[in-house]
Amino acid sequence: MNSSNKDVTQGGIGFFEKWLSIWVALCIAAGIALGAIEPGLFETIADIEYASVNLVVAILIWAMVYPMMVGVDFASLKSIGERPKGLIITIVVNWLIKPFTMAALGVLFFDHVFADLLAPEDAQQYLAGVIILGAAPCTAMVFVWSQLTRGDPTYTLVQVSINDLIMIVAFAPIVALLLGVTDIKVPWATLILSVLLYVVIPLIAGVFTRSVLTRRNANSGTAISNFTSKVKPFSVIGLLSTVVLLFGFQGPTILADPLLILLIAVPLLLQSYGIFAVAYAAAWAWRTPFNIAAPCALIGTSNFFELAVAVAISLFGLNSGAALATVVGVLVEVPVMLSLVAFANRTQHWFRG
Repeated sequence: MNSSNKDVTQGGIGFFEKWLSIWVALCIAAGIALGAIEPGLFETIADIEYASVNLVVAILIWAMVYPMMVGVDFASLKSIGERPKGLIITIVVNWLIKPFTMAALGVLFFDHVFADLLAPEDAQQYLAGVIILGAAPCTAMVFVWSQLTRGDPTYTLVQVSINDLIMIVAFAPIVALLLGVTDIKVPWATLILSVLLYVVIPLIAGVFTRSVLTRRNANSGTAISNFTSKVKPFSVIGLLSTVVLLFGFQGPTILADPLLILLIAVPLLLQSYGIFAVAYAAAWAWRTPFNIAAPCALIGTSNFFELAVAVAISLFGLNSGAALATVVGVLVEVPVMLSLVAFANRTQHWFRG
């Protein structure tokens, strides 16, 4: 995610990104309050849908995702053969390890450890949500984490571009497989439609926009950065509005069980720190330079929560436990990632470069 100089704090992270968990927490409170005061408003919004797609949510998700996709540069793929170790670690962790460990942790906690605290049907919903979250590797915030660890920006761009291409073909099958294995019914048509709507279309629009900006400006990097800075407020509004909507629907459930968010957060926290440990250790063992090792571990840890929220809503509905679980992922994302960035910077001396 690119940020203009005026909204970047010392260390490279934008003001909004740095305090994302605070904004999300405030929107959670606002959503719960509005849901109690004006329940009819949320019911009306829920009815604005076509072909299992809520049109209000679709607009908000596009507002979130499109600016991020402008930052993806497929021209960087010409460097794919250079220093392949970090790329291999990223791909293996993101697509062969992370979705399956997230599903395993979800089953462990929601079906067993927390079995006496959750109704079985609710546990299945939360399990579905964390599975969807675990199968959506990060696309945008990766650039922030890479910058904070002084990662190689060109290499990070290659990793993100490869991830987006793999996501187009692998996300839906992995989600369908893991939901099916855990006995959760999967509406394939809705899942594929979600990928088209929230990955393929924004990605095509982002690539087209980047191409236009590159052709029309001698300094394409500055032009792209300026453009994303201008549209970034729409991304912020989309994310926070979606959180308000979700918690407007979930308010009664949360008020009845305030510990629910903590229960959902437990497997997400274990997954985040565990996946980072696996990727970081692999990079160290393979003698990967730090400016590649740190970003590749952080890419595997972070999530494309915007996509996860959109898919959970499409598959299970605005007021579903699955959607709630993905939003809890947003809540814990930034504190976890900042702690891992700090750890990586403190252990930079472990690596050779």
